[in-house]
Amino acid sequence: MDTITQYGIQIIIALAIFIIGKKIAQIIKGLLDKSLKKLETDETLTKFLVNVAYGLMLIIITLAALSQLGIDTTSFIAILGAAGLAIGLAFSSALSNIGAGVMIIFFRPFKIGDFIEAGGTVGVVEEINIFNTILKTGDNKLIISGNSNIISGNITNYSAKDTRRVDFVFGIGYDDDLKLAKQTLIDIVNADARVFQDPAPFVAVSELADSSVNFVVRTWVKSEDYWAVKFDTLEKVKLTFDEKNISIPYPQMDVHTSNN
Repeated sequence: MDTITQYGIQIIIALAIFIIGKKIAQIIKGLLDKSLKKLETDETLTKFLVNVAYGLMLIIITLAALSQLGIDTTSFIAILGAAGLAIGLAFSSALSNIGAGVMIIFFRPFKIGDFIEAGGTVGVVEEINIFNTILKTGDNKLIISGNSNIISGNITNYSAKDTRRVDFVFGIGYDDDLKLAKQTLIDIVNADARVFQDPAPFVAVSELADSSVNFVVRTWVKSEDYWAVKFDTLEKVKLTFDEKNISIPYPQMDVHTSNN
């Protein structure tokens, strides 16, 4: 009877440790959640950190309860360590994605809605998760890329700045009127209301190439106007050059035939 009573008391104490410990863990979980939200930590990262902390606390509480029952928890700790190592090796790529996801969320090289080039993909950021980042391409495809793949290479964020420079190179023939061509290019970019006058557009001869005299044209625009200005300017230059009989050289091949 004494032995039964002793085990009964140990079971009650173990249950008390587990129940009270779980309540304390829930309180700590709530406090941690509130603290991270006050720091304006990303919601995905907040949930991840809170759940990991809560899981670790439950493991510690469970081991403490088992220890109260007289069970040697050393072997359990060793098993957990070995299991953790095995899981880490088996899911090394997943864990690297988690680490990369934490870095992306903390350092914020880009945010949802940004137009970026990363991991060999160009698109608009749709979602940022712990494991992966989802991009939408220009032709409306969703690309799901592992965070480690994104963070391991260069990240180009085209939306990071409010303005972008549009660069062009236009070639004319050596027999064409250079001053007329230059003034035509200046007039075209200045006529576009989307092109900034400060900094002013830049037009200059950049190269005397083998078959053409090349002009470099640089204009500053709002980031959202970049592609529209680029496409419109290319079309306008071609049409205007045609009107003014300014040639745009292109590769040609002379074919010689022989009667022999």
